[in-house]
Amino acid sequence: MEINKTEHRKFSLQRNIAVAGFFLFIAKLYAWHITGSDAVFSDAMESIVNIIAAFMGLYSLYLAAKPKDTDHPYGHGKVEFITSGVEGALIIFAGIMIIIESTDSLLHGNTLKELNWGILIISLTAAVNYFLGYISYKKGVKENSLVLQSSGKHLQSDTLTTGGVVLSLILVNYTGLFWLDAVVAIVFGGYIIFVGYKIIRKSLKGIMDEADLRMVSDIAELLNKKRKREWIDVHNLKIQQYGSRLHIDGHITLPWYFELREAHSEMEEMIKCIAKSTDRPVEFNFHMDDCKPFSCEICQLFECQVRQRPFVKKVEWTVENIAQQDKHTVND
Repeated sequence: MEINKTEHRKFSLQRNIAVAGFFLFIAKLYAWHITGSDAVFSDAMESIVNIIAAFMGLYSLYLAAKPKDTDHPYGHGKVEFITSGVEGALIIFAGIMIIIESTDSLLHGNTLKELNWGILIISLTAAVNYFLGYISYKKGVKENSLVLQSSGKHLQSDTLTTGGVVLSLILVNYTGLFWLDAVVAIVFGGYIIFVGYKIIRKSLKGIMDEADLRMVSDIAELLNKKRKREWIDVHNLKIQQYGSRLHIDGHITLPWYFELREAHSEMEEMIKCIAKSTDRPVEFNFHMDDCKPFSCEICQLFECQVRQRPFVKKVEWTVENIAQQDKHTVND
């Protein structure tokens, strides 16, 4: 399968993250071996989740890059939402695992050793994790890839957890209070559970095509600025996301006496106006409606020779009315 340059860059970045995750896991295992810290062990076990999630993300990017086919007319982009949701679940599992291990250590006690080496190794893994997470998240935002965004958030949350482990090791090293190791790990375990929940919530929004009100609002604002008098009304606007690709449906009301070519030209002008406002690939499915007598109340073509009702007022397109399925009069 031929993959375009953008998808290839995303795939390569995710592959590097997966490989780096494996070596970071080995480093954390070694740190646990020399320190005997339960918190370090929990952090190492979380890295297993990182590795699984990274390779799942890699596979989802491969699927998302596949072109449309007969079985998938909208492409394969929604697989990103599924893998992102699974990754969020894995993050929650890791958080629970850390809390369980740390609670056991808190109840039964544990003596640590070689803390200086442990602090150095774990600190280095935290720095690498954060750097990879930062790059992945920024790239995900730029390319509109939920997989890279969730992968970046995952790595950054892992950095905070690892930072908590480092902090606990430093405190234990200087105070001799071994229970601090477990307490700090429990706190950060709870934090990454919250991060996992947010990732799952975002993936469910995509799977269920939850309306992106901010995006609809941006389009409404844009069309208000660029509107022509011939664009009597816009309604039934819907936006779906398939990976980095958007699918936008909508209805535009035009004068009923326009010839087909003229009406289609007006619709194309509106579509191009929206397309130029985003750097994302967009597929449009717009429908032309002919104006009805009630449309006269909001129509600004004052020179119209077939007007059946007087003009009442100009209607500003908003999130509420641009997404409304049916409109009748300005008083509805």
